[in-house]
Amino acid sequence: MKVPSPGESITEVEIATWLVEDGDYVEKDQAIAEVDSDKATLELPAEASGIITLKAEEGDAVEVGAVVCLIDTSAEKPAGGEAPKAEVKAEAPKAEAPKATEAKTYATGTASPAAKKVLAEKGIDATSVSGTGKAGRITKEDAVNAVPSMGTPTGGNRGTSRSKMSMLRRKVAERLVEVKNTTAMLTTFNEVDMSPIFALRSEYKETFKAKHGVGLGFMSFFTLAVVRALEMYPAVNSMMDGKEMLSYDFCDISIAVSGPKGLMVPVIRNAENLSFRGVESEVKRLALRARDGQITVDEMTGGTFTITNGGVFGSMLSTPIINPPQSGILGMHNIVERPVAIDGQVVIRPIMYVALSYDHRIIDGKESVGFLVAVKEALENPTELLMNNDVKKALEL
Repeated sequence: MKVPSPGESITEVEIATWLVEDGDYVEKDQAIAEVDSDKATLELPAEASGIITLKAEEGDAVEVGAVVCLIDTSAEKPAGGEAPKAEVKAEAPKAEAPKATEAKTYATGTASPAAKKVLAEKGIDATSVSGTGKAGRITKEDAVNAVPSMGTPTGGNRGTSRSKMSMLRRKVAERLVEVKNTTAMLTTFNEVDMSPIFALRSEYKETFKAKHGVGLGFMSFFTLAVVRALEMYPAVNSMMDGKEMLSYDFCDISIAVSGPKGLMVPVIRNAENLSFRGVESEVKRLALRARDGQITVDEMTGGTFTITNGGVFGSMLSTPIINPPQSGILGMHNIVERPVAIDGQVVIRPIMYVALSYDHRIIDGKESVGFLVAVKEALENPTELLMNNDVKKALEL
């Protein structure tokens, strides 16, 4: 079996987990492995039934089209449903491991020449360093990581652990650094009085859920408020393409959700055509697919603007990083009862701080501030600006 292409522009994947063992009998279309690309984690199904021989280790990066396993299709399915191990076939002799008597052993504190130099510069006694090299030898890396004693040991746990980052996490890291280095990113802030949305949800959420099978959450209000603002300020619904600005007459809204492998950003297509019910249904569908690791590369490609909600984790305020190649991202935060001045009186209202990070190369300050104000206006007056003064019709009740 060769690694299939999980999507355009992806040239290699990483074997995250083998779901079968070497020598197992597998059925056609059975999931045999999970593979990480730089965009998502996907399952690799068996192309045929038979006994499998694995040709790659977990953690290996393999190119698309490379052979990762062999399936002996002539093998018969074992009786009783148990998958026996494949018979050991004659193979080319493998190089024998060095015998124990031939292996060198090193006394405690024995360091390589490079390690000795580093330890000397730090003034650290080699006998106080634990070596991770062969037979306990202190490597240069051990010496670099060694910390000189700064006083009486406390006796507390001072262990460390090291784990390999997934390909998805490494790619996210690369993209975030790239955004900071290649865009003129700025963030503007505002605050939203969530009282009108609270009142609508309190009155209609049970009826809405009973009729449509999904909850009336905040995402539908924010998504439709963003769509309205994007139509008012089309530069925010644009992106750089070389020396040109590419603008869109549709709104594909990316929503940041937390998945088992890290942050996923699936896309709500043509959000400008969706109702409250349509947005909530799509948000639920995409969130479940991301949580279950079923999201596809196509479902995370092509957004024109992103909404991220750090409030679900308790964030009060943040500066979200643009999701390239997009030019804008709206950050939602937690809702806190705060004292505010209304008509000269101090009252308590549920307030959410919102943040818009944008690429200043194509979005001016006037447009960015105007966009965020338009979002604020729609959220604080949803009945008029998002529901055309007909709540029941807008909620399809």
